[in-house]
Amino acid sequence: MEVKIAASKQDLEDAYYVRMKVFVEEQKVDAEEEIDQYEDEATHIVVYDQQKPVGAGRFRIVDGYGKMERICVLPTHRKDGVGKLIMTTMEELASARKLSKLKLHAQTQAEGFYKKLGYVTVSGEFMDAGIPHVEMVKRV
Repeated sequence: MEVKIAASKQDLEDAYYVRMKVFVEEQKVDAEEEIDQYEDEATHIVVYDQQKPVGAGRFRIVDGYGKMERICVLPTHRKDGVGKLIMTTMEELASARKLSKLKLHAQTQAEGFYKKLGYVTVSGEFMDAGIPHVEMVKRV
């Protein structure tokens, strides 16, 4: 597996490809809702398996927090540690920017995954794009 910070138009297209496969095709999120106004300010991460994109996520700084967003892995690679690679890379981005607080909005079905990585649920359940989520935070 290779983890890349998106540096080219192709890298960004690869990230969008994974997001469209997971969020739009699999989870039925509206494509117009998936790509939003924060794309240009975000740092995008793409994971490749033999030059094929299999995972993606984006990182932004919001209100002093490192915010992990749009974390997704193709179904064929969900038990291969790709999600953890994405999260580790984003936590390294936060550390390089001297951020000690991290947050994310986790789909409730993925809450256990983030808990294993040290994130703590700090909200009740809320809906985002028609999918139940919770807010989670971590101090580093």
